[in-house]
Amino acid sequence: MTTADRPTGDTAASPVGAASGGAGPSVAVDTAVRRLAEFAAACREADIPDGVPGRILDILGLALAAQDDPAVRAVLASVRRWGGTPEATVIGAGDRLPAPAAALVNGVMAHALDFDDTHLPSVLHPSASIVPAALAAAEATGADGPSLVRAVAAGIEICNRLGMAAYDRELRNSVFFERGLHATSICGTIGGAAAAGLLYGLDAAGIAHAMGIAASMGAGLLEANRTGGTVKKTHCGWAAHAAVSAAVFAADGLTGPPTVLEGRFGFFAAYTSGVFDADALLGGLGERWELSRTVYKPYPTNHFTHPGIDCALALRAAGLRAADVASIELGVAAPVLRTIAEPAADKARPQTAYHGKFSGPYTVATALLGGGGLGVGTADFERLDDAVLALAARVTCVADERATELFPNAFAAVLRVRTADGRLVEHRVDASRGSEAYPLAPADLDLKFQLNASGLPTSRAAELAAAVRAQQPASHLLPLTR
Repeated sequence: MTTADRPTGDTAASPVGAASGGAGPSVAVDTAVRRLAEFAAACREADIPDGVPGRILDILGLALAAQDDPAVRAVLASVRRWGGTPEATVIGAGDRLPAPAAALVNGVMAHALDFDDTHLPSVLHPSASIVPAALAAAEATGADGPSLVRAVAAGIEICNRLGMAAYDRELRNSVFFERGLHATSICGTIGGAAAAGLLYGLDAAGIAHAMGIAASMGAGLLEANRTGGTVKKTHCGWAAHAAVSAAVFAADGLTGPPTVLEGRFGFFAAYTSGVFDADALLGGLGERWELSRTVYKPYPTNHFTHPGIDCALALRAAGLRAADVASIELGVAAPVLRTIAEPAADKARPQTAYHGKFSGPYTVATALLGGGGLGVGTADFERLDDAVLALAARVTCVADERATELFPNAFAAVLRVRTADGRLVEHRVDASRGSEAYPLAPADLDLKFQLNASGLPTSRAAELAAAVRAQQPASHLLPLTR
């Protein structure tokens, strides 16, 4: 880990490089934001990993599945009152809004079900911010499909690298998370600005300014994971909104600080006390892709609950019936207990179905009682279920030594069930389904999209999937979501 420069006095040291004329300073060649911006600009021509269209398709499916979510309806109602120039389309609803506003609504949809992809070990969800920002910017500018795909690749990579820069190997956790900050929205704002900047035609210096502007806009607190509230659903939407806004501001001449990341009063000083991993941030740009370590979720719940769900599904498949259960012990990595097990009373009896997605007891009970989708589906969290609540009350969560050793490079768990007749049955997983060790098969991803897009006619959903894979422009994709 590296400590940011801390000059004496009240002002930061002057940036390296001569100032240019015009509205503000040039962006120094050797600052972190400049190097990331140059990487983003190079993505217009350089090789990028395969599979990026799949990220776009996954987000479109999630947005379609979230159409009736109360948080989505609330944000869309607010944004409709704002009005403005019609530039970009709201997925599913069809509203034409200013690009930042469309990105906001679509980002809320993308994250509302907690079903979006995850990068490990940073434990952030990049696509739910980056894809909505890129779709809105691409539609507003008339960008072609391949440009959209390349912008998404650049934005996700930068988002993930910012997350990894704040990963503390001694803590084996993100410094963001240790402080209650939502890395997804904080890093997604900057990565999204890079993606949007590409699509607005900015050069490397302009993209750096967009990212520098966006760094003042990122925010997100994780307390809703613990005790409830639906504001977390808006985090990726606000990140996408800020990202597009920052790119537009930069295109119109606003500038960002050249040392916005490593400076005395910069990003890492504010969020990690100036400590960050410089190699994780900048090493091997364009060669070592953190994008490729981003995995898809099989279940629409907090990712920390997934290994417990896997264990419950395995025991159910082996013949365990919920009616036979006397008590359950769920063993998980010690750091995740505060998210899925604390406060214990709230997790044993969540107040809403959404809160239940962040509960180890409730998700295990849901899996044992039989879920939909790929084992546990979106329909299982439309409302609280009395039978699930009754079974969740019998679940105790504890720290498991092996799961703790593997965390956060893999999410592991053990489930021990004492039956009414005194038997003890147990199942352990060392990595959850959908992880790098056990990736979802193409057929699983196809099924996930089909289920999420079930509100569309089957032929329209198939047309949308084919168009995404063919890298059609956003202006062609988004009308197919209605």
